[in-house]
Amino acid sequence: MKSKSKRKPSGEIRQSQIISTFGPGAMVDLPNYSVIIGGLNHWRGNRRRIYEDRLAARVAEILGVRDITMYAPPTDEQDPAAARSGISAFTFPTWFVAQVEETWTSPNAKEYRTRPLIPWGSLVKGKYLSDTKKKIPVVPVRFVQACVNGHISDIDWYRFVHSNSDVSSKCRGQLWLDERGSGNDFVDIFVRCEACGARRPLSDATVPNGKILGQCLGHRPWLGPKAFEPCVSRVTGKPEYNRLLVRAASNTYFSQVLSVISLPDSDEALRAAVNLVYEDFLQYAESSDDVKRERRKQKVANALEGFSDEAVWAEIRRKQSGHGDQGKSIKQVEIETLLSSPEEMGEDAPDGDFYARARKLTALPSLLSSRIDRIILVHRLREVIAQVGFTRFEPAMPDIDGELALDVRRAVLDIEPSWVPAIENRGEGVFISFQKQAIENCVKQPAVQKRGLELLRGFEVWQKRKALPEAKFPGLPYIMLHSLSHLLITAVSLECGYAASSIRERIYVGDTGYGILLYTGSPGSEGTLGGLVQIGKRIEYHLTTALELGRLCSNDPVCAQHQPDNVQEERFLHGAACHGCLLIAESSCERGNEFLDRALVVATVEGLGAEFFLNQELS
Repeated sequence: MKSKSKRKPSGEIRQSQIISTFGPGAMVDLPNYSVIIGGLNHWRGNRRRIYEDRLAARVAEILGVRDITMYAPPTDEQDPAAARSGISAFTFPTWFVAQVEETWTSPNAKEYRTRPLIPWGSLVKGKYLSDTKKKIPVVPVRFVQACVNGHISDIDWYRFVHSNSDVSSKCRGQLWLDERGSGNDFVDIFVRCEACGARRPLSDATVPNGKILGQCLGHRPWLGPKAFEPCVSRVTGKPEYNRLLVRAASNTYFSQVLSVISLPDSDEALRAAVNLVYEDFLQYAESSDDVKRERRKQKVANALEGFSDEAVWAEIRRKQSGHGDQGKSIKQVEIETLLSSPEEMGEDAPDGDFYARARKLTALPSLLSSRIDRIILVHRLREVIAQVGFTRFEPAMPDIDGELALDVRRAVLDIEPSWVPAIENRGEGVFISFQKQAIENCVKQPAVQKRGLELLRGFEVWQKRKALPEAKFPGLPYIMLHSLSHLLITAVSLECGYAASSIRERIYVGDTGYGILLYTGSPGSEGTLGGLVQIGKRIEYHLTTALELGRLCSNDPVCAQHQPDNVQEERFLHGAACHGCLLIAESSCERGNEFLDRALVVATVEGLGAEFFLNQELS
């Protein structure tokens, strides 16, 4: 019997990684070559729709479209006979370095390791054909060019090496990559043309604000070979210039995501019922008569049982219009629900999206009872995360209200976006609400105001260095609660059964109130083990432990004496904060370990007097 041809295996990436690390436009190293993940227009296969109206409305507003849908990334079909599905990727970069070790001596008698630099079109069956007709394996070149608008392309190596030469740039001789030392210093890497002898150091392309690599032509290879667009600066309106980018560097890709916590409301049951049959039966309904007609189908009748045609039609119209909670930020809606809800919220069902119970505060010590007004044990929660775009070189995170700016530099996921990739995580958590008056009284103290000016000066230096005039200082209440949250995550992780990197934070600061939500959430098993709820039942002990941890850092007094505007240290968004006390896994922090200062939480060895929890109360 003839053996059946086996399908070539696909690469495997978790769906959560698609949203965060390996989304459209991200470069991925494979064993023999490098690829760039294709845009949404190159994703094929069955997609599971994810419903979260509040998040969908925000994403549509950011992308400037009337309506948007959210789907989980498609998965590959297991049937070998089925059409290929999943996420496509394209070979990038298209310049390669042959794996041949030769040496070359420069005119000043320095010896370099040298390897041929070859474009894709010059390869023979994916390999370099040497002068002796030997086929030599190749690897992708480490360097590409990109701009701050997210565009990316191969470096024009011929133009680069000949731009400082008297020889015409039309020379197309064999290029070589010369390296000395470990090959990690740009001044020790040269590009050389064998035909005319032109030679240029790669360090020329690293000059700040340099124009060595030329104007960006708006290439977007993740969307297709012809998907380029005009590229101009969103600040000056002038053309952007390319910058050198190391392909495997951490600043090549920053995913822009938005997330919301699904909260119960009075119409939750109706929305869930309509969602079950909306896409297949109801999305094109034009009146309540259409709803009545569709009820004749058994699946629709079962889903809509107990709801009137008029109520169902009203919900369909709301979905068709794309309206969500307008006028309120993502976090504002969440904290309003948490603070105004009854003692028990949601439904205690195995497949429920949200279930929480308020804890009695009678046993709190005076240190905490004068500052905490509510503790809620969240037994079940659902977090939905959607990707709206990405940036290169610098991340653009949501602000303290959980919102992304509309005018931020953002590379698109699709040419004409009609949907975005999203995932849903289920987990648990504990919410702590702080007394509004206590925080506002603390902020008014002279020592706190003085510390705030020091933090603001550091922020202004950072803002000027990064050329981000639209960035806003988050305020002292946010920095204080954010620092306390990091201390609490460290303290809680010692007992709750979760690794510290599995616990995430959500800081609420605004006119509605102040609070911290620590939660876990994942598609897998680590997210619903019950450890955080048990911790919440004795959270006062862990808060006290967290405050003790914050009083002394292993790097004190250096850590406590750090000045935010110190240009030598270049930690402009930190007060008394370092890896010995406040910095945690970036997957846990909503601000990338920025805007931290334990001096606003407890007294440090510096004795600034700006702490929210007084030393005499801790003793």
